[in-house]
Amino acid sequence: MAQEAPPTPQQEHDQQPNLGTHRSRPGANPVIKTALIGAVVVCAAALLVPWRLPTASSAHRSAVARSSVPASPHAYALPPVLVAPPTLATLPFRKPKPRPTSHPQAVTPISAGVSGDWALKFDDEFNGTRLNTAKWSTGWYGSGITPPANSTESDCYDPAQVSGGGGALSLTLIRKSENCGEQEDYAGGLVSTMGTFSFTYGLLEARVWLPGVPGNPGDVANWPGVWTDGQNWPEDGENDIAEGLHGQVCAHFHGPDNPSGIRVGCPSGNYANGWHTFAADWEPGKITYYYDGVDIGSVTSGVTSAPMFIVLVNAAGGHISTPATMKVDWVRVWQHP
Repeated sequence: MAQEAPPTPQQEHDQQPNLGTHRSRPGANPVIKTALIGAVVVCAAALLVPWRLPTASSAHRSAVARSSVPASPHAYALPPVLVAPPTLATLPFRKPKPRPTSHPQAVTPISAGVSGDWALKFDDEFNGTRLNTAKWSTGWYGSGITPPANSTESDCYDPAQVSGGGGALSLTLIRKSENCGEQEDYAGGLVSTMGTFSFTYGLLEARVWLPGVPGNPGDVANWPGVWTDGQNWPEDGENDIAEGLHGQVCAHFHGPDNPSGIRVGCPSGNYANGWHTFAADWEPGKITYYYDGVDIGSVTSGVTSAPMFIVLVNAAGGHISTPATMKVDWVRVWQHP
């Protein structure tokens, strides 16, 4: 049997399968398949989360912002928070809660630290350049130059020795011969609220600068005092809140049962040449005294209930030193509402 002649190289090439045509069938190329899958994913993402599509150009964003209706349901339909972020002008305004109005008696705290409800009834801060005559008068039961309140004093009360300025009342004792019913060697200053303000029960406090004795500045000079007095002595009582006596500062109470006075205490400490606060809490049957906020003692017998007025004085007595000035920063009286 005759054999067939072997194929030539060209015939072998022509008989090979067309692999290139097979690899090029649609869907068979991996690169194209990957691209198609990516396109599907992108389209699905565009439909599900349209606002995450790449933003348009600034010109197109401006055009969309000016249009009330977008070009298509999903064409740059950005959430409002991204299209127009909130500003202070668009945010809802919450009106601040109003602060409570201060009650008049809460304007000035009670530095004596006495607990309870209080209403401020009298207050003079002495911020003017002269004495407020609507609250105070000079002299003792009279006008002009008057005799002293105590016959053992060596002075007359002279309105010229009362002055204001620098935020304080000044009462100055000087050596000067004056006649006020009798001849005296000194002129001092006294003011009182007699006829303008009196009170029954309450807390009185005053911030005071007491003069010191030269050479011994720890001792209080002269006979300065912060006290209250009734119209009829001793029936209506006398409350000496802070009284300079021979260099010390003491608290006393005088009443019909004890005209000579009950000494509550003369606390140790330096009360001269510096600002100090002196207070007395007058309650029914009891008076408690405070020096610089410290309770120094109480009186519980013979306490009167008649109205009293306020007295501030710098008189001649004790360790006399002139010229010497007692200053008062303020005086306040509180009562229970």
